[in-house]
Amino acid sequence: MAAKYSLQIEGFEVPLSNPDKLLWPELGLTKADYVKLLLPVAPYLIRYCQNRYLTTIRYPDGVHGESFYQKNCPQPTPEFVNTAFHGEHEYVLLNNLPTLIWLANLASLEFHPSLHTIGDELPEQWIIDLDPSIPVEPRIMEAAALVGQLLHSLGIDSVPKTSGATGVQVVIKLQRGPTFAQLKSFGLFVAQYLCQQSPNLFTIERLKKDRGTRIYIDYAQHDIGRTIAAAYTPRATPYATISMPLTWEEVSHNPSPRDFTLLNAAARLSQIGDLLEQAPVQHLTETLQAFQTQLRN
Repeated sequence: MAAKYSLQIEGFEVPLSNPDKLLWPELGLTKADYVKLLLPVAPYLIRYCQNRYLTTIRYPDGVHGESFYQKNCPQPTPEFVNTAFHGEHEYVLLNNLPTLIWLANLASLEFHPSLHTIGDELPEQWIIDLDPSIPVEPRIMEAAALVGQLLHSLGIDSVPKTSGATGVQVVIKLQRGPTFAQLKSFGLFVAQYLCQQSPNLFTIERLKKDRGTRIYIDYAQHDIGRTIAAAYTPRATPYATISMPLTWEEVSHNPSPRDFTLLNAAARLSQIGDLLEQAPVQHLTETLQAFQTQLRN
């Protein structure tokens, strides 16, 4: 019989079953290790998941075992877990630490929140997702830098972050106002321009078989009802990687997404804090209105 324990967190008893279960075998990381490493990252991860419809990916037998997406809240549901309905699903709201540790105990290794908060159909961020077409892409940071340079030339500041897997996402923190439709249209313009300037590096071909080795600019992923890997989410890779915001100076040194893991995240965050939280809000309403006017003319 698997050992069962519990943790006292914020006044609640949170179960921890089978704490010696290996989740990342190459690193020797057990479920108990996962919870310990997750705790200092928790405030940052919760910030980008709270009050959003959350999809998790669960790996009951570790990163090399079978996995499944979890949209509906697992049952039974502890009293500290809040939920929200959207369509036919009852989603977990990752609004507090007990909920995060409860999900971790269920071997939820990845956290993918909706791109909008509950009850609000306007985005707080605009995200351009760069998705490699090959397993290891040495040009991913070069591609991210070109996106950042183009946005900067348009007067838009952005923050790059590793997806935690193989890609990079360029994040623009928004002043409330732009709609998903406006940003999707503008994102297509940005993507097409980059493809014209660097046709051997970028593509907007949705089908992987048509991309070759080019990096897919997934401008369409940023839309209502869709999800994306949250900043600071762990990922189910052999290296226990984590989705980590970077500085553009760091990008210029061509780091690997594998450099940022659960094992070093706490030290990094204690040193530099949350780069996304520190980023200035971008006022894009006038820029998008001018762009739409040009499209009509």
